[in-house]
Amino acid sequence: MSRPLKGILLTCAAVFAFASLDSVSKYLTSFTSVLMILWVRYLAQSLLLVAWQLPRHGLRIFKVNCPGLQVARGLSLLAIGMFFLFALRYLPIGEATAVHFLTPLLVVLLAIPMLGERASLAEWLLVAVGFAGVLIIVRPGGGLLTPAMLLPVCSASCYAIFQLLTRRIGTRDSAATTNLVTGLVGAAIMTLLLPFYWNGLPAWPPLLGMISLGVIAVSGHMLLTVAFQHCSPVLLAPFSYLQIFFAVLYGFLIFDHAPDGGALLGMGVIALSGLGSAWLQARRHA
Repeated sequence: MSRPLKGILLTCAAVFAFASLDSVSKYLTSFTSVLMILWVRYLAQSLLLVAWQLPRHGLRIFKVNCPGLQVARGLSLLAIGMFFLFALRYLPIGEATAVHFLTPLLVVLLAIPMLGERASLAEWLLVAVGFAGVLIIVRPGGGLLTPAMLLPVCSASCYAIFQLLTRRIGTRDSAATTNLVTGLVGAAIMTLLLPFYWNGLPAWPPLLGMISLGVIAVSGHMLLTVAFQHCSPVLLAPFSYLQIFFAVLYGFLIFDHAPDGGALLGMGVIALSGLGSAWLQARRHA
């Protein structure tokens, strides 16, 4: 089996895991609060990462060279989860996932003030096309023209900030340290806020479901990390958009929702514009 094929298969498995993560999260919002889900997920995720990375790297994994950027990265990831979980509570999973994939386009916009980069005319056109895809999804009469549609836009914006902060950190900290600290920041913040939303532990079935979120999240990130070891991220980028397909499939099988033709067209427009933007950015940084 060739290395590129291994990378592609691992990426497909990773995006399937992420779609599964979102589907379980959406299901759990029917039983308990978003904040409780986030707390249990981050706690489980952090404990798993410590158990996995500490024996391999020792205490040096906690050595952080850019603490401010690391905390900001952790806060941005927590904001991603919070905005997107609230979005899943009110929106169909397929449409919410598609809007969240505006991230590559928002990276173009935010890289100007954060990194001082300039966008080309082609990148600006792709940004406009991507937002046109959102308008197609939420078109008047489509049933999704509600304030809740701003939630996945916010999660995509936070994800763009997350990616730019990751770029700023670069190699100043190891990937293992960066991933561990990011999870620990989220777990610490949600633990500090616990008195404000604590209503007792949920019943065992939802609690096990929330714990499984941490397992799925770590598994997905591990699969993606190994995939990048076998293949270029530029080659793998198109396969990340399979997450929209898996989200639509989960929405149909579990939540009995099928996007209409307009929503599917909007998803396709967002995916194509995002792929084009990711390709242009990869060429620039190559």
